[in-house]
Amino acid sequence: MSDLPIGQHALLSDRHSAAVVTSDGCVAWLCLPRFDSESVFASILDDDGGHWWIRPAEPTSVERAYVDGSMVLRSTYRTGSGSVELVEALELPAPADPHRIGVDAPHTLLRVLRCTGGSIDLEMEFRPRPGYGTVVAHLDPVPGGLVATGGGETLTLSTTVPCVIAGGTATARFRMHDGDEIALAMQFQDAGSPPSPPYAAGRIITAIDTTVTAWRDWSDLHQTYQGPWRDLVHHSGRVLKALSYQPTGAIVAAATTSLPEVVGGARNWDYRYSWVRDASFTMRALWVAACPHEANDFFGFIASAGAAALPRGHLQIMYGVGGERDLTERTVPHWAGWRGSAPVRIGNGAWNQPQLDVYGELLDAAALLADQLAPFPPDLRDFLSSLADAAAAHWNEPDHGIWEIRGAPRHYLFSKLMCWVALDRAAALADRLGLHDRVDGWRGTADRIRDAILADGWNPRVGAFTQSFGSDHLDASALMIPLVGLLPPDDPRVRSTVDAITAHLIDDHGLVRRYLAGPDVDRLPGTEGSFLLCTFWLARVLADDDRVPEARDAFERAIAHINDVGLLAEEVDSGTGEQLGNFPQAFSHVGLVNAAWAISLAEERAATRPASRGMPRRARRWRRV
Repeated sequence: MSDLPIGQHALLSDRHSAAVVTSDGCVAWLCLPRFDSESVFASILDDDGGHWWIRPAEPTSVERAYVDGSMVLRSTYRTGSGSVELVEALELPAPADPHRIGVDAPHTLLRVLRCTGGSIDLEMEFRPRPGYGTVVAHLDPVPGGLVATGGGETLTLSTTVPCVIAGGTATARFRMHDGDEIALAMQFQDAGSPPSPPYAAGRIITAIDTTVTAWRDWSDLHQTYQGPWRDLVHHSGRVLKALSYQPTGAIVAAATTSLPEVVGGARNWDYRYSWVRDASFTMRALWVAACPHEANDFFGFIASAGAAALPRGHLQIMYGVGGERDLTERTVPHWAGWRGSAPVRIGNGAWNQPQLDVYGELLDAAALLADQLAPFPPDLRDFLSSLADAAAAHWNEPDHGIWEIRGAPRHYLFSKLMCWVALDRAAALADRLGLHDRVDGWRGTADRIRDAILADGWNPRVGAFTQSFGSDHLDASALMIPLVGLLPPDDPRVRSTVDAITAHLIDDHGLVRRYLAGPDVDRLPGTEGSFLLCTFWLARVLADDDRVPEARDAFERAIAHINDVGLLAEEVDSGTGEQLGNFPQAFSHVGLVNAAWAISLAEERAATRPASRGMPRRARRWRRV
């Protein structure tokens, strides 16, 4: 099993699939041809999952960075005798329209080695294990490389390096001298397609350059944010784009499955699907970069995938990237999991949970992106109005909440809050929806939901809004109350909730937990790490309350855990400070973008505030548990 820290991985994407590569030259996760396809390489979860590593044969140091403005990774390895640069990418052709980056991606992994000094011995091992490790591929040498077949798929490895083939594995050892260049590629073909001929070295190098250009052209069109932490915001925008599925506009929650929320625990989930909630929040983050094509693609995907479900009851909370509805969960019993964190899960059992918050997240995104979506086509108008009607009809029912807790449904505060958002935003969109006659009804129901939240969601014993009606448990999702506008950030109940969360949900690293996990709360054994998104939420609330020093402090505590190539997982181990959970996580990068934007606005307000209004509030130190 792999024990390399999650933070020592990096992401490659062609907007159809993603590769996760390690700091020591291993492709440790790759599913083809889609994010949620069966894996070809999966050594991040088990030694028998397959891998493709290229690394120096002797001890080495490494420095990694993405090529500026792109998701092309450059790693420089140095040994006592020389240095070598490894440039890696999932190939992107040059699109006719830079907005449509990823169109006609050929499902090809590119790897180029350049010796940049001295001489260096390298080793390579190519060990594909398709079908979640159940297939030992058969390898045949061909001119210019080799062909791997098995599991109904074909992989063509392009290489001029002589390989030894044995037991479904190709190995090589070779020396490079200063100025030498070796280009390799792995092409994927679906079942029934003939093997593709190997790429020539020149074609691989050209493909790398084209891929860099494709990413930069997209970045130049969209990376307009100029506030604090500009480079991190721009990079997070590219990460979110990399987690989107070009053919449909779906956005996956993360590139991986079953990277755990606690080492050795069972809180291991498959995140390679498109959650309505996550994608809606992602659209809000991409709005900072003004992405009209992304907004239209995403709403087209959700309207197509989700509209059919509403007449039958609730909107489904997640879909496959092609719009698939049945995401039945199973385990992979022959895999040990990362650091022994089993079970490894494929599919996600939460797919058929009722979760009422999705109506509000979609309508909130639609309200924010209304100008980019304009004019609303008839099918989108019908879909959005049906979401408001569903929120009005179901808001008083129990559900499983934002965290998809696997127990009996409850009256979760966040779900009620987002039903209020759904009706509030629908009323604001009435002109665009052409439904003025529904406004009074929507607003009347929104008022009833608000009254219920203020009466039953507030717990005077705790001094905070709590996880569910009548509960004593704190939950960081209550921070969304001011962020969606139910109450202002300076409301005494909001400030008291912030104080309670900072007193009881913050760990030794200054990061916010979602809630205090345990069987009595979420029906699962063990605990979990601290949640980066929730820490960014705290930063946003503080910024909106013009507590800028505190907001900056919270933001800096979160970004202190970014890895060397600017990526965040879902959580952070409250003891060790290591990244935990699936990687990279869209939610975390969404939180980063939105918190930076909120702090930017707060600093603009502070800069224009008349001196007579007094000094900003004194920053209060965060308190450790």
